[in-house]
Amino acid sequence: MASIVLANGEGGVGVQTSIDAIRGGRSALDAIEAGIRVVELDPSVRTVGFGSAPNVLGKMECDASIMCGATLRAGAVGALQDYFHAISVARQVMERTPHVMLVGEGAAMFAGEIGERKGDLLSPQARAEYEGWIRDHVPPELIPNWPKVPLSPVLWPSANPETARGTTCFLVRANDQDWGGGVSTSGWAYKHPGRLGDSPIIGAGMYVDNRYGAAACTHTGEMTIRAGTSRAVMAYLKRGASAEDACREALDDLRSLRGGHLGAVVVHVVDREGTPFVASIGLTNPTPFWYWREEMEKVECRQAIPL
Repeated sequence: MASIVLANGEGGVGVQTSIDAIRGGRSALDAIEAGIRVVELDPSVRTVGFGSAPNVLGKMECDASIMCGATLRAGAVGALQDYFHAISVARQVMERTPHVMLVGEGAAMFAGEIGERKGDLLSPQARAEYEGWIRDHVPPELIPNWPKVPLSPVLWPSANPETARGTTCFLVRANDQDWGGGVSTSGWAYKHPGRLGDSPIIGAGMYVDNRYGAAACTHTGEMTIRAGTSRAVMAYLKRGASAEDACREALDDLRSLRGGHLGAVVVHVVDREGTPFVASIGLTNPTPFWYWREEMEKVECRQAIPL
């Protein structure tokens, strides 16, 4: 079976790095980590790593996860501050510890122990946009005491579809035929400190299994956590559904949610044969994704289907 790379639109800057890693004989996890590290350092990607948006207090908090389809081992970090490569820290959680997830101060402590690169992830542009957002959305009476004020009243403006989204996901099958999946994000712009979306939640934001294929989600993680979307896709594939049917079933599950914050979701699926299907709910325009398999000369930019 062919080697494959599928990444969402934000992953475009790192796709070729993943492809080159596979062509060089490296594993799916190596290819995922290499590609996502490129995305995490690129300030033009405003929702992942350096240059993306901070939480409501102006602090960058990054989430990531990685998973091996051969063993179903996984690693994840949440609310990681001051380290450039959340995906690499997540992988080392899987490789070096008995745990699946580390968050907050514990994740940062571990990142320091393994020598991961540390620094200020907030670019000048991102800082200026954050300060402008605070001026526009925090009530004037709260500004004199900011940030020592109740935060919950100022969170709902950040639920705007333009800010409550943003992730990169990579689904890869390498030369050894093992699937891998990886996700990295700075999360919802101007979120409450400590907010986790679906990216570090195995089975919500991403899941891979050599027996069935791979799946990952972007946009409104609050919804895919509730529905266990990526793991649900695997269950539909296990029952014999095609990539398209499994994706449609998972999106129908999301439509059944009531209450709470509801927004757009994009579900990316590749079945065991390597057939991709990417579709969305809550969006009127198609969103791009990148797809490559080893017989193709170059990666293709395709469009997700709004349903």
